[in-house]
Amino acid sequence: MIMRIGFIGLGQMGHAMATNLVEAGHEVTVWNRSPDKADALVERGATRAATPAEAAQGDVVMTMLADDAALEAVVYGDAGIFGAPAVHVSHSTISVALAERLTADQDGAGGYVAAPVFGRPPAAAAAMLFVVAAGRADLIARCEPALDAISQRVFRVGETPSAANLVKLSGNFMIMAAVEAMAEAMTLAEKGGVEPALLLEVLTGTLFNAPVYKTYGEMLVEHRFTPAGFAAPLGLKDMNLVDTVAGRLRTPMPLLGVVRRDRAGGGRCRLVGGGRRRPAQRRALTPPLARLSVA
Repeated sequence: MIMRIGFIGLGQMGHAMATNLVEAGHEVTVWNRSPDKADALVERGATRAATPAEAAQGDVVMTMLADDAALEAVVYGDAGIFGAPAVHVSHSTISVALAERLTADQDGAGGYVAAPVFGRPPAAAAAMLFVVAAGRADLIARCEPALDAISQRVFRVGETPSAANLVKLSGNFMIMAAVEAMAEAMTLAEKGGVEPALLLEVLTGTLFNAPVYKTYGEMLVEHRFTPAGFAAPLGLKDMNLVDTVAGRLRTPMPLLGVVRRDRAGGGRCRLVGGGRRRPAQRRALTPPLARLSVA
């Protein structure tokens, strides 16, 4: 089924997702705040929209934006998509509160589906993302051809859109908690004479044979903090969103405090000349989570 799809937000993830929609044969209209980011997609056959609203006149409009403020500007700002006929599918990692607002405000228009994704830019380019979708069943069904074109699997988590955002925030928290645990374990092992790469080989070859440990473990071992999947402040943004919803739901999360501190730039690793590490005076070294991206 060929769909008329608008796509708004052409960063690393969004550009790859929009490209896969074009390659799947859909009629894709794109908009980005920096128009030049749409050039390659237009060359592939996409149509460039002059405004967000223009991109939302088809069957579905998909948004992949950095944060709440960026999404609010696209929805509620001048020439925004509010009131447009297309079903709004939000892939952005946003707050539960904004998801609830969008659900209420867009109920009478095309409708709203929350569909955040798990996966880094290479997975987006390969159409191998995991989509977590929530919203009215009929709306998700209508969007299925678009979601299938960007993913390897779509998880449906109910008819309340904000549930998908809660799942996404929970997952991002777990990624960062795993990274913190790996970093501390590698530091302990290295100080005792075991190379981090060897530790990672043992761990991922036994009880920790999962993508999160393999992918981020290799990044830690290789000090491969750049290029990032997205800017480091967005990772802190996600952890702050977790903290907000945890407070709202009265859920203590002690480990979140550790992750937020390191994400804010309190990581305990200092890189010195030649790429070697020098211990801080009072704390064991862990690679700087503030510089490591998640998706």
